[in-house]
Amino acid sequence: MQAVLHTLPPGARLLVIRLRSLGDCVLTTPALHLLKLARPDLRLAVMVEDKFAGVFSGNPEVEAVLAPRAGTAWAWRPVLTINFHGGTRSAVLTAASLARWRAGFRHYRFQSLYNLRIPRAQEILGGERKVHTAEHLASAVFWLGAPPTEVPRARLFAGNGPGRANCAVIHPFASAASKAWPLERFVELAHYLKERHQLEAVIIGGGNDDFSKFADFDCLRGAPLSEVKTLLASARLFAGNDSGPAHMAAAFGVPSVVLYGSSDPVVWAPWRTAAELIVEPAGLGRVPLSRVTGAVERLRKRP
Repeated sequence: MQAVLHTLPPGARLLVIRLRSLGDCVLTTPALHLLKLARPDLRLAVMVEDKFAGVFSGNPEVEAVLAPRAGTAWAWRPVLTINFHGGTRSAVLTAASLARWRAGFRHYRFQSLYNLRIPRAQEILGGERKVHTAEHLASAVFWLGAPPTEVPRARLFAGNGPGRANCAVIHPFASAASKAWPLERFVELAHYLKERHQLEAVIIGGGNDDFSKFADFDCLRGAPLSEVKTLLASARLFAGNDSGPAHMAAAFGVPSVVLYGSSDPVVWAPWRTAAELIVEPAGLGRVPLSRVTGAVERLRKRP
């Protein structure tokens, strides 16, 4: 059967459903870029929760960023809908789009909703190995008809606001204790970066995160993604736990030191940027400051 991308009419509308999770949203953008490289004429919309819509704002390859509602999916009138999220809600939205072609991975539930069932990434890429999340999503696009090629860096677009000179962005928070380096050591790291490299630390996090230990530093608490993008676009260094901001930093090519506790660095490493990974499955509380500063020094010496 001819790959579906080659059968779509000129200017066809395409809907990508990627509801949530900051890192997942960021790592969807290489697949979107590959789609547009293969078919520049396609009119591409992304359906995402409002909290994460800023990932796709400013991206010239995305014509519309849509709220996740059944009526909105139908109103876009896509010829092809790709579900990159999985799960019940995204399956309902896929069906509601009434697209002629509805694509989802074969491991998704509700397989009867999909008439394009995407194989495992390993089958598409031709090798039994762990694949990075960016590769996993890009493999679907290859299967749909985009020419196989190296998966590019994620693509974020910052506004024209002023950046910050000599800035190191630190994201010390995590979604689970098993993924978090102690906050006190991030404080020590921030002082080290100032004293050793004259880098001013800016601490970023969500509106519900506890910033009390970082009173001596500039903090962006619950800032909109547009502001975080502008900050990261000018950063000289990123340091933090495995999290969505780490993937945002990588999208801007920021050299990064990222700590991994329970998460898998093969699947979630910073994509296409210079990085030092600190992996401690037994618990990040075991990681001393010296191990992180050593990673900073190695990273700073890279050409």
